[in-house]
Amino acid sequence: MKSASTLQVGVKVLIKNSLGEYLFIKRSKLLASDALPSWDIPGGRIGPTESLGDAIRRELLEEIGHELDNEPSILLAQDIFVEKLQLHVVRLTYMVDEEVAPVILGDEHTDYAWFSPERLRDMEFEPYLQEALQLHVL
Repeated sequence: MKSASTLQVGVKVLIKNSLGEYLFIKRSKLLASDALPSWDIPGGRIGPTESLGDAIRRELLEEIGHELDNEPSILLAQDIFVEKLQLHVVRLTYMVDEEVAPVILGDEHTDYAWFSPERLRDMEFEPYLQEALQLHVL
């Protein structure tokens, strides 16, 4: 077991449209491990008084300006240990079939794109997103 002094829970949502494409958003700030801005899926940390569903709805509104029409289903639960920050993040990744138009980006992102599974096979993502894609998309 790894040691961590802070526990956080995060939610991510993989959104699939009727064409079988997946919505990705490009972060405006680099993560410590990034050399270039990277593609990600919407999501973030939940607040101490928020339910998972409320956090998902809030993050989608903040990041892509979208209110959910359908109920997301859980795809994957992951432990992320960031030793240098003494942080343990439990990430819950959900999936939903949803039409999102228009995409209205918040301040944390600079671009968005819909990618086919074929296109996603040629791309690299942070390891935890890559694991979710490998298990459920690719």
